[in-house]
Amino acid sequence: MPGRRSILTTGATFLAVPALAQPIAGGRPIRLIVPFPPGGAVDILGRLIAERLGPAVGQTIVVENRGGAGGNIGADALAKSPPDGSTIGLASATTLCAAPFLYRSLAFDPQRDLAPVSNVTTGPVLCVVNAETAAKHGWSDFAALIAWSKAHPEQVTMGSSGTGTTSHLTIAAVTQATGARITHVPYRGGGPAISDLLAGTIDMMFDVMPALMPHVAAGRFKPLAVSSAERLPFLPDVPGMKDLAFLGLGEIDIQSWNAVMAAGATPVPLLLQLNEAVRRIAADPAFVERLRPLGYQVLTSESPGALAARIRAETPRWKRLVEISGAKLD
Repeated sequence: MPGRRSILTTGATFLAVPALAQPIAGGRPIRLIVPFPPGGAVDILGRLIAERLGPAVGQTIVVENRGGAGGNIGADALAKSPPDGSTIGLASATTLCAAPFLYRSLAFDPQRDLAPVSNVTTGPVLCVVNAETAAKHGWSDFAALIAWSKAHPEQVTMGSSGTGTTSHLTIAAVTQATGARITHVPYRGGGPAISDLLAGTIDMMFDVMPALMPHVAAGRFKPLAVSSAERLPFLPDVPGMKDLAFLGLGEIDIQSWNAVMAAGATPVPLLLQLNEAVRRIAADPAFVERLRPLGYQVLTSESPGALAARIRAETPRWKRLVEISGAKLD
């Protein structure tokens, strides 16, 4: 777009410009766009951030759920918002790094129309199955699930939070590596998929952990694997991908992450001010402990430029995951 310089090419300038002291957007309420429906993992994270970010900046933060298209409807709304800090939003690694390769025509350019503020969380996705379904079919572990899917092609149904999301790309990588015959069922966010998994309408999910762990703790979901190479300390009995190398999964290590973003032309001093506020709330032990049992590891960016560098560095890997999935959307 003429006259708009990509924020991802100007990382060095972030260190030289001081944060603003005055209220953001004249002190008006700040809108935080959560790009998924209520009830899912990202919604939980967004509301937790809004609850703490308001006092940190001295302004009201209003959460607005804009679900659909794997998070891209919300990202597009953010991209088209006024670049004055009055609107910020959460965006996932798939929106920032994979969407340009997933969509034939994307209404916004993540690297031009969205400005980085700070990474917030990172972590693998968890494979869970409906506990009653697992008992019925003898899915005692991940290997048993894969074997059953091969013996009963396309009968295992896996819900995801949307085509092209981390949950979808993870199962695509797993099925390619293992030869599993699993049917992908995309939803408009994690919340609706979880509801159907609880009801037994679908059999399994790979998804980020915050919305899954309460159901694991209650015994309604049975955890079978995590997408990271290594096991997680708080789920020591659940294998990581290295443990499943005998299935062909030893090279997989998928980490999902979420970042706070702003509109692409937002002035750098505002981005610095927001970055400082996000880092301040994320350093609070209470914030860290609230997210830890849910499977989110808090990881912030030391500057907006550092997040920009991460987006650039990880884009090729997410492009490859899209290619493996074979997904292409209009």
